[in-house]
Amino acid sequence: MDMHTVVVGTSGTTAEDVVAVARHGARVELSAAAVEALAASRLIVDALAAKPEPVYGVSTGFGALASRHISPELRAQLQRNIVRSHAAGMGPRVEREVVRALMFLRLKTVASGHTGVRPEVARTMADVLNAGITPVVHEYGSLGCSGDLAPLSHCALTLMGEGEAEGPDGTVRPAGELLAAHGIAPVELREKEGLALLNGTDGMLGMLVMALADLKNLYTSADITAALSLEALLGTDKVLAPELHAIRPHPGQGVSADNMLRVLAGSGLTGHHQDDAPRVQDAYSVRCAPQVNGAGRDTLDYAAVVAGRELASSVDNPVVLPDGRVESNGNFHGAPVAYVLDFLAIVAADLGSICERRTDRLLDKSRSHGLPPFLADDAGVDSGLMIAQYTQAALVSEMKRLAVPASADSIPSSAMQEDHVSMGWSAARKLRTVVDNLARIVAVELYAATRAVEIRAAEGLVPAPASQAAVAALRAAGAEGPGPDRFLAPDLAAADTFVREGRLVAAVEPVTGPLA
Repeated sequence: MDMHTVVVGTSGTTAEDVVAVARHGARVELSAAAVEALAASRLIVDALAAKPEPVYGVSTGFGALASRHISPELRAQLQRNIVRSHAAGMGPRVEREVVRALMFLRLKTVASGHTGVRPEVARTMADVLNAGITPVVHEYGSLGCSGDLAPLSHCALTLMGEGEAEGPDGTVRPAGELLAAHGIAPVELREKEGLALLNGTDGMLGMLVMALADLKNLYTSADITAALSLEALLGTDKVLAPELHAIRPHPGQGVSADNMLRVLAGSGLTGHHQDDAPRVQDAYSVRCAPQVNGAGRDTLDYAAVVAGRELASSVDNPVVLPDGRVESNGNFHGAPVAYVLDFLAIVAADLGSICERRTDRLLDKSRSHGLPPFLADDAGVDSGLMIAQYTQAALVSEMKRLAVPASADSIPSSAMQEDHVSMGWSAARKLRTVVDNLARIVAVELYAATRAVEIRAAEGLVPAPASQAAVAALRAAGAEGPGPDRFLAPDLAAADTFVREGRLVAAVEPVTGPLA
């Protein structure tokens, strides 16, 4: 567990805090201001609960059943029942980091003072996170409207001491046993609290935040692999000149071109060895890398803006307003988050596609400008990287299928009360697969490009210092260089880990300076 502590206040949180809690086990504490806000909003809910007039979520049923007024003696049962009935997920378990993000972001909204939840419920949420207890949440159950209902319900069930959860040792046990083992008392939910624990976009938002962190590394890594491929193909770096990108001033395009130019600085391969196969221009997959990578970067920037707005939001229905009103609203609709999750899947699929095209070019003797077929040691006896490209192509093909937007779909629910939904959870789940696949695709290009650069170096050509640093670090990580055929899967797995963990970027930055 990371000893770093994240303090949850009344005004949202940061992407960095989400990652710290979800992935690195940072501890969570409530600020004094958050405790005060929680207590103040609870006074408002208690006052409304004492009145005879029905108030949605306080003294009524839910969704299509909101027309029924619930008498005081049944309201605790009502709150328990909404959690139990909504904890209806099915399918495989969701990853631990996603569940921790889900719980932390719900706590963030609860702490805003707009939900009417008591301070002791919020403290229990923090205690469960700090104990390393992770509710069992399932793949299917959220339509991304009225929030991520089933996933959040499974988390709320754990707070009640019911259902199943994973302990810090990775063992799944009854939640009540885990709470007792850590000295945590189950919560007894009161008016509005069950509803307030379920009604948010926290799952899709948590997955968006983590995807953005991963994609930032992968886009920088892809700039590096594009530069290595350009170098290995004896391409020209003149197309990366800043004055060319200044006349089409998309910010990401300029950043990617600058990254590539810095990786290629000092290369003895770029643009000087085209006598055997003269060409005026490099292929699009080489020449247009900054344009494609850069457009993806700009999409990431927009998605980060949306994530920032959502991180600053209090998503619940109804909400407690500072003037004492408790008002119904539609802020739980996941459309803003769902759209950018789908945008990211589209640009990541396209990035994977252009990486694969460069890999194929490196392996094709008719287009690689003097490299051996499939970068094989003894072509015919050896197959080289032929099937590595097959694997990469299969990943790209799946990426294209996953790029189909989930948010373009909607299916009515709750007896047509919830007749338009966002499918944001589904968009987030497929984006996680997309990000995983993109890391593998970039890793295959890296593996092929470094082998090709080494083959050029063996011929007496001098690669750029940054390229040499990337090759050396990848070889030290266990992905071997040119030579006769061998069991290739371990090399590709080593390259995947190397890229995914940010070690490719770390390897070249001592030469290039910090890359964007």
